[in-house]
Amino acid sequence: MSLILIVDDSPTEVHVMKGALEQGGFEVAVAVNGEEAITMARELHPSLIFMDVVMPGMNGFQATRTIARDPETSDIPVVMVTTKGQETDKIWGMRQGAVDYLVKPVRPPELLAKAQSMLSAL
Repeated sequence: MSLILIVDDSPTEVHVMKGALEQGGFEVAVAVNGEEAITMARELHPSLIFMDVVMPGMNGFQATRTIARDPETSDIPVVMVTTKGQETDKIWGMRQGAVDYLVKPVRPPELLAKAQSMLSAL
């Protein structure tokens, strides 16, 4: 069973995303900020990370850059899941090391399909 790390400070978003992924047969771990995401990525080595951008402390762009550049975690694909939907945000997210970019609100079937396609490509 694949482990997916959700990084989001919104309990509502986490609830919706976690429910969709667990119904799809995935194990899910949750981090509420960028610092926790980095720690959990190193400790749990999830198969995939869904990363919000706007969070207190370290934002998702910074956390993604750290995860992508760390030899311990650089092989973990990060998909940004955020309300920041401008083209410049998407480009910046990809430059930080994200492999894909979803704009909220993301419907549960879309999130599940993205997880399945990302993990089947590994």
